[in-house]
Amino acid sequence: MAKVKTQFVCQSCGYRSPKWLGKCPECATWNSLVEEQVVEMPETKRQGWGLSADYPPKPITEIEAEERGRLKTRIQEFDRVLGGGIVAGSIILIGGDPGIGKSTLLLQVSDRLSREELKVLYVSGEESPRQTRIRGERLGIHAANLLVLSETSLDKILNELQKLKPSVLVIDSIQAIFTSELQSAPGSISQVRESSARLMQLAKGTGIPIFLIGHVTKEGSIAGPRVVEHMVDTVLYFEGGASHPYRILRAVKNRFGPTNEIGVFEMKESGLEEVLSPSEIFLSERPENVSGSVVVPSMEGTRPILVEIQALVTSSSLAIPRRTAIGVDYNRLALLVAVLEKKMGLKLYNQDIFLNVAGGIKVDEPAMDLGITISVASSFLDKPVHPKIVVFGEVGLTGEVRGISQAEVRVREAVRLGFEQCVLPKTNRERMKKGDSIQLRGVDSLREVIKLLF
Repeated sequence: MAKVKTQFVCQSCGYRSPKWLGKCPECATWNSLVEEQVVEMPETKRQGWGLSADYPPKPITEIEAEERGRLKTRIQEFDRVLGGGIVAGSIILIGGDPGIGKSTLLLQVSDRLSREELKVLYVSGEESPRQTRIRGERLGIHAANLLVLSETSLDKILNELQKLKPSVLVIDSIQAIFTSELQSAPGSISQVRESSARLMQLAKGTGIPIFLIGHVTKEGSIAGPRVVEHMVDTVLYFEGGASHPYRILRAVKNRFGPTNEIGVFEMKESGLEEVLSPSEIFLSERPENVSGSVVVPSMEGTRPILVEIQALVTSSSLAIPRRTAIGVDYNRLALLVAVLEKKMGLKLYNQDIFLNVAGGIKVDEPAMDLGITISVASSFLDKPVHPKIVVFGEVGLTGEVRGISQAEVRVREAVRLGFEQCVLPKTNRERMKKGDSIQLRGVDSLREVIKLLF
């Protein structure tokens, strides 16, 4: 018979203890251990669990390597992030802040798939069928193959799957699902981990792709143990605030495609609409002939995106001047400011420095270094950069400008948007052909760039 065991589980990292502790010894979080009752299943029942119990081990050379065709959602930005479409039997986790558009996106994806004569089961654990229908009316969804089920019991969901045999399953959300084998409350560490494991076994055994919606914590990570992210094949994060109409869907893990790929969407009354040319959107409201503004070609996965970096340098009345960075790494900004002070002689020690990437996008690559330093120097000297110039390159601690990857792709995107001059590392310039419609200026030091632009 099954045994009921009481234990205390950390709601941050999943650490288990037979007694309550004020501080988790694993992740050092205070007051995170919660009492849970776990039902230990008999050994005979546990032996039936697994992914490939009926298939003996084979040499890797004898395993068929043919990949099934991916399911296309006909949403180009979504298919791009997934690596070209949905792989059969994959399990995809989508996380983001409340109200950012996770359920809206997956409801639109479900509608597109159902139009391709695929049966899609949308399981809502937080809304009634009537509420889901009202939201579908607003999005213009009228697909007969889209089935809606309002249920939180994992056992009942699996029973409906055996009856309906859908082509795609959507779970909204994984924190609302629970299994009767555990006595803990829905959303707890044990329930989230067990439900995710059962759904993973279902996906791998039947070949049904499964989408999971996951809530995020205050720190911005998926609520529940990190092991859930290790179980799934793909992890997507929705980025963007309520003050920005644009949403960034970023792939941080993908076993069947490139990571750090992004898709750009715009939130409207009729739902999320894909933005096929994000560079034009991010630069559409850029002011010209204003100091502190510079355009940098950034690579997001395989896509080049031109972003505007804005800097504001002003005299500080504080004993310790402020350094604020939005969209870039704060430590990187502090490092580059130190290089400007030491190597270029700019007196920034008594200046407040505010740096922002316009449009609400986050960028994190060495190619942004030159854009950050130029924008700070432009604001400090109060000299604008020509609006038809783009810059990119990595800046070292001695003030040298180092080469970066995929320079040709960045330059092509700048040419497409009508820029006339590009300042880039000299090592990248030597490997490139002469530009027909853009002037390429190779530089090897930060001092040379300042002299060239100002």
